[in-house]
This record gives sequence, C-alpha cells and structure tokens, in this order.
Amino acid sequence: MDERANDLTAREPRSSAQRQATLFEPDAPPWELDDAQQRTVATVVFPEIADREFDYLVPEGLVDQLSVGQRVLAPLGRGDRPRRAYCVRIESVPLRRELKSLSKVVDARSLISPSMLRVARWIADRYLTGLGQVLESILPAGVRTQAGTRERLEVEPTDTGRRPPAELRLTDKQRRLLEIVVEAGRPLPVAEVIGRAQCSQAPLDALRRKGLVRYERRRVRVGLDAAPEVEQVPNHRLNADQQRALDAVLDAIRSGTHHTLLLHGVTGSGKTEVYIRAIQEVVRYGRQAIVLVPEISLTPQTRQRFRERFRHVAVLHSHLSDAERHYHWQRIADGEVEVVVGARSAIFAPTPHLGLIVIDEEHETSFKQESAPRYHARSVALERARADGVPLVLGSATPSLESWRKAVEGTYRLIELPRRVFDRPMPLVRTVDLRHESGRAGFRGAISRPLQVAMNEALAEGGQVILLLNRRGFATHVQCPACGEVVRCPDCDIALTHHRQGDYLLCHYCDYQRPAPDVCPKCESGGIRYGGRGTEKLEAEVKARFPDYPCLRMDTDAMRRPGSHEAALTAFRRGEVRILLGTQMIAKGLDFPNVTLVGVIHADLALHLPDFRAGERTFQLLAQVAGRTGRGAKGGLVVVQTFDPDHPSIVAAAAHDYRKFADAALAARRRLGYPPFSEMVRLVVRGNEAETTVAAATEIGERLDRYYSQHGHTVRMLGPAPAPIARLRGKYRMQLQLQSPDDEAMRAGIRAVRDEMKLPETVEWIADVEPISML
Repeated sequence: MDERANDLTAREPRSSAQRQATLFEPDAPPWELDDAQQRTVATVVFPEIADREFDYLVPEGLVDQLSVGQRVLAPLGRGDRPRRAYCVRIESVPLRRELKSLSKVVDARSLISPSMLRVARWIADRYLTGLGQVLESILPAGVRTQAGTRERLEVEPTDTGRRPPAELRLTDKQRRLLEIVVEAGRPLPVAEVIGRAQCSQAPLDALRRKGLVRYERRRVRVGLDAAPEVEQVPNHRLNADQQRALDAVLDAIRSGTHHTLLLHGVTGSGKTEVYIRAIQEVVRYGRQAIVLVPEISLTPQTRQRFRERFRHVAVLHSHLSDAERHYHWQRIADGEVEVVVGARSAIFAPTPHLGLIVIDEEHETSFKQESAPRYHARSVALERARADGVPLVLGSATPSLESWRKAVEGTYRLIELPRRVFDRPMPLVRTVDLRHESGRAGFRGAISRPLQVAMNEALAEGGQVILLLNRRGFATHVQCPACGEVVRCPDCDIALTHHRQGDYLLCHYCDYQRPAPDVCPKCESGGIRYGGRGTEKLEAEVKARFPDYPCLRMDTDAMRRPGSHEAALTAFRRGEVRILLGTQMIAKGLDFPNVTLVGVIHADLALHLPDFRAGERTFQLLAQVAGRTGRGAKGGLVVVQTFDPDHPSIVAAAAHDYRKFADAALAARRRLGYPPFSEMVRLVVRGNEAETTVAAATEIGERLDRYYSQHGHTVRMLGPAPAPIARLRGKYRMQLQLQSPDDEAMRAGIRAVRDEMKLPETVEWIADVEPISML
C-alpha cells in the first residue's frame, strides 16, 4: 500500500483572517438578502486541501469565460498567492460579504463534465477523500499540462476583411496577404501566411489595424502521428453458449437502462468475443464503450484484438507519455473514439456518448488504487454506469466473491459460459505433494521429479512450457547460520531479497538496496547463507536442466526497458522461446495454443498470509494460470507443486470447480462477518516513533468506539494492533479494522473523529475503504 499521500491527517484550522469568507451568515435576515447586490460567485476546490470548498467572486471580465469543470487561479491565504483550483459550482446570488476575486481562468474549455463531477463527488464521499484530490486524479497530468501541444498565433479574416470596401487602399503585399487569409477558409498560422507571401509580419499587422484580420492564440497538437490503420478482420462464429450470453447483453443495451451482468466463463470460453460483439452494437448506435482490463493483461495481443475489430480505438496504459495520454484524452472527449481500452484509470475516460462499460477479469486486485484517492474501479464503474443509465458487464473465470454473491442472489444478472470454445477440454491438473518429494533422495531445487518428467515430454513433443513462481529475485532472504541474523531493510520490517544480476540486496517495498555481503553484518561470520528462491534462481535451474531449450524470464526486474514485455511475448508466440517463466504477469491474459504444460512451482506462497482473501487469491491465481494451457488441439497439463494439497482452494482449483470454492468461502465469510457480508474500512496510523504512533492509534480507536456507541451504530472494530508489516519506509504502523453492514455509519464516525482530533505533527493516518491490501 502506498501511504505517502495522506488524506485524513488533521490540520490546524485557519484563523478567520486566513479563511476565505462564505456567502452568508446562516441566520441572515431575508431583508438583508433582498438588499444585497446580485453577483456571480464561483465555488472552487483545491487539490491539496481536503473537505473544504471556497467561494470567490467572478470578475465581470471572466464571467463569460468560466464554466463548471474548468481550472482557475484563485488567491489563497494571507499572501493571496494564486493557486490552481477546480470550479465546481457557479451561482448568481445576492452578495452580503466581501469575497476575494478569481485571478484567471486557466482552461479554454471545461475539462470535467457535469456527469463526471457527480461521480467525483461520489468518490470523495465514499472513499473519504477531498473532492479536489479526486478531480486531480481523474484528470491525467498530460491534460493538466497540455503536454504535446504548443501555443500558436493564428490569423483569420473579419467580416469586413472578407468584403473589403472598394475605396480601401492596400499595398500589394497587404492585398496578397488578405487573399491568402480569405481563400483559406479557416484560421492559418501567422508564420505560414507570411511565409507564403514572402514578407515580414508588418503588412499583416497593418491589416489587423485596419480591422480586416484578427489574431488569436490557439493550442495545437504537435509531434504525434495517428496510429497506423490495422486491417479489419471478420467476426468469429459464436457457439450456442456465446450467443446466449451475447443476447443477454444486447437485451440490456437495448433496454436503455442500467443493468449489471456478471459473465462467468471458464478460461478459453470466448468472453472477449462476446464483449466485442456487444460493443459493435453500441457503436452502431453512435455511442462509445469503455473496456477495463488489468494493466498486466494490456498485452500487444489484447490491443491488436480490439484494433482489428474497431477503427477508432484508444488504448490507455502506463507506458504512454503525457503527450500521448493528452492526445487520446482529447480524441475521446471529442467523440472521435469508439472504444476505450485501458487499465484502472480508464474508467475516467471523458466519453460524451457512453453506451457500455466492460470490466474483464473483474476480480483483479489491480483495479483498486492503493494511493489517495483509494477508489476501486469496479465500484466507480458501477456508479458511473448507474448515473449514465448504461449496462455494466463484469467478466471473469474466477469472479470476486463480492460480485458472485450479488449474481447468485439476483442483484446482478448471471450469464455463464461453462465450456471452452470448440468444446476443447479443460486441462488435467496434477498436484505434487512437496512434503513427500522433498524427502526423496536426489530432490534438489525447485523442480520436482514429476514436473521434470512432464517438461521433458512436453518439450520433446514440440510444445511450450510456462512456469509460475510469484516471487522475484534469486534468494528471498539472507541469514547467518552462526548467529541467526537475517539481513533486513533498515527502514522496513522486511527481509532483503538477493538479486544475483548485479549481486545486491533489495527491499521490494521501499527500493532500499545494498551490496550482497560476504560475511554476516552482525557477527562477521563467513558462512552466510542465501535461502529461499525467486524467479532468478528458477531461471538458473531451468537453464541448467534444459540447456537445449531457449528459456525466458518475465518479471518486473527483467521487463524494465520499454518494449521488453512486447518483445518477450512475441518471441514466445513465434516459438523462439520454449520455456517461459515468471511471476503473475505470465498467469493472465495470454493465449498461446502451443502451450501444453503449465507448472506452478510453489502454490502456497500467498496461501497463509494474514489476509482473509488469501485463499481466494490462491484459487484465482491457480485457475488463471491453468487456463494458459490446453487452448490448442494438443491439449494441456497443469502440474501444481504444494505443501498443502488438501487445502480447499487448491482442491477446487485442481478440479476447475469455482462453485465448490465459492460456496465454501462464502460460508466461512458469513460466519466471520467478512465482506461480502459486511463493508470494511482499514485505518492505518503511521508515525516516526513507536510510542507516539501507538498512543495516537489508541486514541483514534477510543474516539471511534465512543462515537458509534453514542449514535447506536453496530460497528465491529479490531485493534488497534501493529500492522502485519509493522514498519514501512521508516514509519511505525498500527492498524484498526472496522466492519459493519452500514458503510455510511462507519464513514460518518471516521469523518467525525478526523474533524475533531488533532494528531501530533509526526503522526498521520489514512482510511482505506474496500481494502485489498491487508499488510
């Protein structure tokens, strides 16, 4: 969790002299209001100031320029320093009190539509964040800075210039310039006009003084070419299951009202084709669609799939430059884009004619933002779809338990794709009990004998292999056998991971690194050991055991360079790489028919974390990675290595039985009152000193408990207690966990405590609504 952006820390209230005045006293007499002068007043919010709105007088010269959703410069504080703010309301009201005036309108047009502003207010309320901070998050940095554009002076004729009086005397150069400007029929850059006339700007300035032309400065796009056109391919034939699913989505689209549909389809069942056919219907109506996919699934394969079926597609991903992001944003806002495909933040795409929202792999944790504003894109999509009256389609082979419960209870419509396309069978899954394997003579390393045999057979038959190990680095910890010392990050309560390439130790939470030691840092013993295994060590083992087959590692360390992810997948698709190994980035969204074997090196890695969703995530990861094989005519096999083969999540994943897993998991959640049977808010208190942090967390807990008791709210509170990672980035961490069926009651208590409590300057706290990370 990124906790560096603090949205709840109490601040010292401003004095009345510092505070911008509001319009009226709450009990102002009606005759005073009648006598007050009608003036235009703008209400603005600042990104850096939470939960406060400010009123400013709009000068006469700015009244016609200003609209809701534009940014402005407004004086703030004693020094009246101009600060950027967002205009969220404009009213003509009787003014009794003196207000400061806006300094400038920054944007030529509104950047936030009225419907998006309503969604932003909902996010601010639900996720306990300032509206200004939400608007800053909605608007990409490239749009705010107008990246990829420059200001250009342009000239166009006036009405008089189009029909100049006969008696008007003009020089030859002036006449030539006027002809060029009039014949163009559109504004032209001044530099182009004088270049074509082969003269200086002075004759053009003279035409301006005569009232024949006018100048205007405009922002124009530079340096970006449109994406090359992709040859369109015909629709694929749908099977009976796909057709039924498509008919259900089309019924929702044609109803003209909001519906939420959960498309539950096994891996390889053709969910994407259903999405595409539904979007085609929306586009025929002249409307737009937003498709959210996890960032990890935004592969070139995914992008190509949509570009082959739609001519006007904007693909938004993390590798775009600010200029590219601004370019796409402008095209979307102008209605030039039919389909927006992107990760979490694409839900804020400024589509003026939205007709459908699709979330693929809706269970993915990456749809939750871990820095303020800590919104969940699935929840925001639901709110936006409701507000715009359009359908929302949630798709997954392993739906989140929150969505599944709503579907089986009838809140969402459940659509199922129970079979793979072409009736291909689901892959056979074999579990390998590592408790037995590790005791066998000759077993060393990460690859068990059954997995090695399966790899030899798959490779000999011309197939390809995927190996999953969801842990980076070479060794996961460094320990001295003499004194027991584990080399830890000095700023986090975390063991450092050894990366052999570069021979350094790295903290995967704060990026602290140091050279790998030859001796124990504590007792200076020379027998230091590197334990555990990550993808680097697995890569070395694979290359040693299978030297004749090209192997490639995919994790965030190996895929740092731009284009490396695309190049790796292209090489694997062409068969240039026979063994692909890596972290969860290889587990989802890949479709390679020649993959006949998937090996899961250690299925238990996340199974026993202090997180109530650990079993759910393990099931989802195993089911998703198993779905990478058996997509071609050769069939497929999955080998799962585990120390806990009888765990319900692993048993259900091996049987491809989502319902069995969901029924058991929901029963356990119901007994404990965990989501989806309650709402949850996680509070994290951070501070420089352990004692001060504990005291602050204790006081917050006591105040919350008192508030809920006084107001008769039933809220279960766990803690305060040290967070599972008790120290992170140099800060001590305490947590409180709130659960209640009444989410508004929980948030009301947090707001009340936040507003009344002043914390020490070295302590801050955050509220994470719908938390995903519990560490």
